[in-house]
Amino acid sequence: MGGDFDHRWSQVREAVAVMKELWTKDEAEFHGRYYNFPPVRCNPKPVQQPHPPVILGGLAKNVLRRVATWADGWMPNRITPAELENSRKVLDNLAAELGRDPASITISVYGQPPDRDLVRSLLNAGADRVVVRPEHVATEREMGQQLENMAEAVLR
Repeated sequence: MGGDFDHRWSQVREAVAVMKELWTKDEAEFHGRYYNFPPVRCNPKPVQQPHPPVILGGLAKNVLRRVATWADGWMPNRITPAELENSRKVLDNLAAELGRDPASITISVYGQPPDRDLVRSLLNAGADRVVVRPEHVATEREMGQQLENMAEAVLR
């Protein structure tokens, strides 16, 4: 798809810079390694100001530094409460070092089973939100029942 896999994070960072230019300026241009375009207009603009939040996912070695440097949030997948608590501390320290308010960086944990105690533990460990995952099912009726069971498990 044209990606530079060996330098994917450099390409993602540049793509985010491009999007921020397009989202925040009436007329934007960009001249980088991966993206290069003359002055253009991009409309409609996002409702969120100054732009939609940029959320980086994953558990890569440098993801927390990337989040603290140029993103608005982090979305780890299937992380334990202990790992999350440690990562929240690291992220807060990195943000403070960079002159950012640590509270301005969100954590959205993704892909957890619908377990109320686990969800509560993740929230207590520093998550702003937790997204639970359904299992694959064959029918709409089965999914409806699964979602009811999930809501009961998490909200009871």
